[in-house]
Amino acid sequence: MHNTRITLDSLSCKLGSVQALDNISASLTEKRIGILGRNGSGKSTLARAISGLIAPETGRVDINGVNLAEDRKAAISLVGVLFQNPDHQIIFPTVEEEISFGLRQQGHSKEAARERTIAMLAQFGREAWLTRSIATLSQGQRHLVCLMAVLVMEPSVIVLDEPFAGLDIPTTRALLNHLDALPQMLVHITHDPASVAQYDRLLWLDQGRLMLDGPPAQVTPTFLSAMEGAPDVVADL
Repeated sequence: MHNTRITLDSLSCKLGSVQALDNISASLTEKRIGILGRNGSGKSTLARAISGLIAPETGRVDINGVNLAEDRKAAISLVGVLFQNPDHQIIFPTVEEEISFGLRQQGHSKEAARERTIAMLAQFGREAWLTRSIATLSQGQRHLVCLMAVLVMEPSVIVLDEPFAGLDIPTTRALLNHLDALPQMLVHITHDPASVAQYDRLLWLDQGRLMLDGPPAQVTPTFLSAMEGAPDVVADL
């Protein structure tokens, strides 16, 4: 399934007066890509730009030639995103409504969306969740609902914006196993190089700039060395 190209062309974004991304350019074709950086580096802003959720100040983001800022309908089908907190992503009270919403946005009938939702739940052995209230689910189960809501739309790219923060080890392992088996391109936003150690390519961002781009063996040691020499931010609080 993977035959995808993300093109970042002189991408710059501001959040208020802060230059969150500063002239980022890259052509991404690898199946597993990590975006690495400490807090405030711009990596979550890049995730949102790649997902089509924010428009760049200058430059552009293309996926397979589609400008995401100009074609929101195409962006919905091309890119799915998993956020750090599922409660920031979930908008409906029941599992069926949450998973079927994206399908309805894609133009599927109510009946077709229901059938595909049931099939997706069955794929994960969660058929009994169809009418479940989201409020009755654990944090890990809500993450799984978000993942199913993304997968059912069959996007070309799945962006992971630190989706495992706060989850216990068994839940994280279970979700990672699901993600590792996917045929889609994964773009994983993280501050932890260990979580993307087996990826094909890493982009290290700092203060909105692309510091280094290459395989983990090249990027990770330089990143860790820079972090060891970084100022003690706690002392400045």
